[in-house]
Amino acid sequence: MPNLLAGLAELSLPDYDITPLIVNDCSVDNTAAIARQHHVKVLDLPINLGIGGAVQSGLLYAFANNYDLSIQMDGDGQHPPAELIKLLNCRETTNANLVIGSRFIERQGFQSSFTRRLGIGYFYRLNRFFTGKQIFDSTSGYRLFDRKAIALAANYYPDDYPEPESLVYFARAGLSIHETPVVMAGRSAGKSSIRNFTSLYYCIKVTIAMFFSAIRKIQ
Repeated sequence: MPNLLAGLAELSLPDYDITPLIVNDCSVDNTAAIARQHHVKVLDLPINLGIGGAVQSGLLYAFANNYDLSIQMDGDGQHPPAELIKLLNCRETTNANLVIGSRFIERQGFQSSFTRRLGIGYFYRLNRFFTGKQIFDSTSGYRLFDRKAIALAANYYPDDYPEPESLVYFARAGLSIHETPVVMAGRSAGKSSIRNFTSLYYCIKVTIAMFFSAIRKIQ
C-alpha cells in the first residue's frame, strides 16, 4: 500500500482533484496506521464485510460526498497509479458510466496464472451470454465509476466476489461499460482469497450469483 499511496501522490492530473480513501475492512496488518502516516482518509469498517462490502462502502462515501468519479484500486500493488490516466482518458472519449482496466486487450504486464486465466475466460463467455457485451477482464478490480454508476452501486452491490456479477447488474440497469488496456503488476503483498480448491467453489458461486443478477428486478 505505501507504493500505491506514493504513486497517487506523484500523479499530475491538473483537471482532477484526487482524494485517496483507504477502506480498512478490519485488516490485521498495519493498513490504517500506514494510511494515516500518509495523511489520507481512512474508512474503518466496524466488522469485516468482505470485498463487496468494502467496495460498496467506498462508493457510498463517494455518493454521500458528491464525487463525480470514483476509482477502485487494490492496495496490494496490482494496480499501478500511473495507469489511472488510461481509465480517465477512456471515460472522456467514450462517456462511459463504468470503465474497466483490462489486462487482456493488449496482453502486457502481469497476466495472472494459467488456471485463473481459464476462469476469466469462462466468465467472459458467461458475461457475454447474460449481457451481450464482450468484457475480456470481467474480474478486474481496477475500475472507474461515474456519478450514475456510483449511485447505482450505492443502492446495491454484490457482497461476495462481486466484479463479474456486478457487470450483469450494471448492464441490465443500462449503464455504458467500456474496457481499456492497462498494464498491471504482480501482487506485492497479501494473498488471494481464491486458491486451490476454492477456485471451483468461486466459479460455481459466482455463476449462480450472475444468474440471479440477470433475473433480479432493478430498483
